[in-house]
Amino acid sequence: MNLCLRNSLFLLIFGLLAFFIGNNVLSLTNPDEVFYAGTAKEMARQCTWTTPYLFDHPQFEKPVLTYDLIRIGFLIFGENSFAARFFPAFFALLGGFAAYWLGKVAFNDSRRALISALMLMSSGLYIGLARTVFTDMIFTVFILLSLASFYVAYARPTFKSSGLIFFHIFAALAVLTKGPLGYAIPLLTIFIFLLMRREIKFMAVRAFLLGFVLMLLLSVPWYALMFKRYGDVFIKEFFYNDHWRRLLEAEHLKNDRWYFYPASMLGCMFPWVLFAGAGLWRSGSSFIKGRATNFQQFLILWILVVFIVFQVAHSKLVSYIFPLFPAMALLTGDCWVSCYEENKKKFKTMLWWTFSLCAVILLVLLIGPLKFSHYVSFTPKFLAIGAGEIIFLGLTAFYIWHGRIREAFVCFSVQLPLVFFGALLLHKNIEPYVSTQAAAQYLSEQPAASGKIISSKFFARSVKYYLNKDVALMNINGKNYFSPHPIENLDSHEELIAFLRRQGVTYGVVSDHDWEDLRTFSQHNGMNPVLLKVIGDKYIVKISAG
Repeated sequence: MNLCLRNSLFLLIFGLLAFFIGNNVLSLTNPDEVFYAGTAKEMARQCTWTTPYLFDHPQFEKPVLTYDLIRIGFLIFGENSFAARFFPAFFALLGGFAAYWLGKVAFNDSRRALISALMLMSSGLYIGLARTVFTDMIFTVFILLSLASFYVAYARPTFKSSGLIFFHIFAALAVLTKGPLGYAIPLLTIFIFLLMRREIKFMAVRAFLLGFVLMLLLSVPWYALMFKRYGDVFIKEFFYNDHWRRLLEAEHLKNDRWYFYPASMLGCMFPWVLFAGAGLWRSGSSFIKGRATNFQQFLILWILVVFIVFQVAHSKLVSYIFPLFPAMALLTGDCWVSCYEENKKKFKTMLWWTFSLCAVILLVLLIGPLKFSHYVSFTPKFLAIGAGEIIFLGLTAFYIWHGRIREAFVCFSVQLPLVFFGALLLHKNIEPYVSTQAAAQYLSEQPAASGKIISSKFFARSVKYYLNKDVALMNINGKNYFSPHPIENLDSHEELIAFLRRQGVTYGVVSDHDWEDLRTFSQHNGMNPVLLKVIGDKYIVKISAG
């Protein structure tokens, strides 16, 4: 078996274990997984592949491609959590292969390429987004494939035409996944790269023009169709509310800090934090001094474009800068090999610091039950998992001590997958707090649970997804969703009481705070509130108006 095939097989096995196994164990979680899966479910019910639906109305927070992929997953595997998570996991695996082959072409070194790909696939944010239903993994891999296609075209003249065409095809698919930034980010990256190298004429070829036309033919029709059908409603929601407004306003106020993204870039590369920082420093210094290789220059510009585009926006989430992580991983893998070759003593010191960081994180996870006993307690299963992790850390230390770098690298790579598998064994403790599935199941078994279900804001999407019933939002003195949903929003006590009287008998899934509020005001107005059951952080209630 040749080296490339062996490395590819290793990546395949690692990806299947890290991204797919156990995706059916945990039900879809609040509030975002059910948003995407719920949209796909409602599109199927509306018999459309083009218009996203939520709460029985068109919604335009994201383009259509992710929803269509989830729907295909439902058609293949049935309507379940594994099916909803299948394509994020599939694209995570595809991204690992893309990083490997890009690294192999650019480094001309299979070892650096494999290490870089494994660092990407074993990092915290990558595993997290591979196992959850978001657009970000799919969007990022399309951008990775687009930029990889360009760099292959740049580095290998025989692939220039095909590389430039695929650059545009993958960018078009990114546009259909999350919006115009799917083309803007790759285009800005290659334009600045070629401009700095005074090779802008590289783009002045027929293949680039053909690719641009293909990009328009693939991506524009959906936007044109939505504008034709929904006009200003689509423009206002998609372009103003979900793009321009996020630039000006912070959806998550606590994240709107200058240091949020720099800290996230390093922290989300765990366990490779130190090598990621060193890789950025080494390559950044070479870039500034004009000594960076072509590929280092390309990766630095890739990172800078993504970082600056999202840094200037007030709405910040870690997943927004996810498209720069493949470039980060390639710089990190390059740094790992270079540090080992240049100074083995310094390299070993960095390994020990990496080990220490892993040990601290594990310690935090093990003492978690002391603070979060309502999620998980010191059960024999939890203690067995903790003991296994400690033994594994000991094995890692053994390999570092004896200079067995390859084995130590593998041990670091499987740290997070092992932690995740441990968490899966405790899913019965965790699920009631992250999913509304059990609460919805209980509510569906109640007699005469008709009419609208009253719900706290955090649970509303799940209630709709799992029960397929109309929902009224209990949102006293609160803000609506950043992209308002077409549901009844009870944002005052007067509206709440009027709603309860109109319904006669109302069932609900609410938080503890909302339950106290609901009980107090319904009793004061001559109603009969009953707490039926508590499942995790969800209070299942019944209020009789008469």
